[in-house]
Amino acid sequence: MRDITAYFADYAAYHRTPGNKLFHRLGIPLIMLTLIGMLVRVSFWRLDAAMLLIAVSTVVYLMLEWRLALAMLLVSVALYIAGAAMPMWLNVALFVLGWIFQFIGHKVYEHNQPAFLKNFLHLLVGPLWILNDLVPVVKATSVPAR
Repeated sequence: MRDITAYFADYAAYHRTPGNKLFHRLGIPLIMLTLIGMLVRVSFWRLDAAMLLIAVSTVVYLMLEWRLALAMLLVSVALYIAGAAMPMWLNVALFVLGWIFQFIGHKVYEHNQPAFLKNFLHLLVGPLWILNDLVPVVKATSVPAR
């Protein structure tokens, strides 16, 4: 696994325009909230799929950057509570809206494919990248040319 700064630089190369960044700052939290809200309803014994997703993503985040991992765990718990309180229809509708925002950002502003089509791990890097904007832990590096 690469260093978090390398992942952030690669991710940033796909998110250069202010319009795309704005749509991602709206869409990624919506997707996280609603995905967790939908997965809460899939139970395995005393666990649900949202708990498993949060646990697995926290392990990945801990391997990348422990301080952001702890902050993301707190965010994930808050999203878990909020998503579980929302009706399923609202989770589904906002999940679709979040993805629409992502693809508008790439199609209209960035004119490129989403980063996760190149590297599936970017589905986890994106939320961490947004969180790092709010709680700067990792210093921004130069964006490599693609």
